[in-house]
Amino acid sequence: MSGNSVWRPLHEELARWQEAGKVARFWWRDDDAIEPTAALDRLLGLANAHETPLTVAVVPAKTGPALSERLSAASGVSVAVHGWSHENHAPPQEKKQELGGHRLAEAVLGELYSGFLTLQRLHPARFIPMLVPPWNRIDGSLVSKLPALGFECMSAFGRAAEEASIPLLNTHIDVMGRGADRKGPRVGKPHDELVSELVTELQDRFEGRHEPVGLLTHHLAHDATAWKFTEGFLAETGDHPAIAWKPATALVKDQMSTT
Repeated sequence: MSGNSVWRPLHEELARWQEAGKVARFWWRDDDAIEPTAALDRLLGLANAHETPLTVAVVPAKTGPALSERLSAASGVSVAVHGWSHENHAPPQEKKQELGGHRLAEAVLGELYSGFLTLQRLHPARFIPMLVPPWNRIDGSLVSKLPALGFECMSAFGRAAEEASIPLLNTHIDVMGRGADRKGPRVGKPHDELVSELVTELQDRFEGRHEPVGLLTHHLAHDATAWKFTEGFLAETGDHPAIAWKPATALVKDQMSTT
């Protein structure tokens, strides 16, 4: 572990976990993959260097064989369904949403099924039946219909509901945020803010909450701040005895066995 003071609160919390003989489970999801890019290469390089399992949420309508070929050379990477085309169908006064109640449910579900089949075909060895709603939003009436399409789990952002119609494996730490004016493009969050969020999530788990902690990245949108935090966080936790980075498939199986 580094001596950087920014990480000190995390070091102290992990020391408490280690002293108690506890191990915190983490997992990693990156959104919006479409095709091979330099940013994707950097992402996969980090995952490989730190031997950290990674789930890549791929946009089915915009991807193709090129991404399949690129990921075939990567180890420890799984592929989830990131909606269909990542297009907003909500009116301007509402938050962006592709999987909302703004269209007929049959149309939305039809697209999701097409996305499922597309990625299952392109990534047969890496595909996991997980839906990642674009912008982490989905109309509640659609969730109960996902298992009929073949989905076995869903991943959004924030604390997972204790009772859901499909197993949830959510993310909780988003490395990207808005600037001080809350406008303009998203930027990497300050590192001390992210470390504070991590400590809060770990304290919650220490008290008995079973949910794994999910790291959320967006390789295509990262600035230098976001990349530096991601690399630093993996380095700080990769070989710590109080942290276990788990693949999504294992965590979903674990969750299903305890429900």
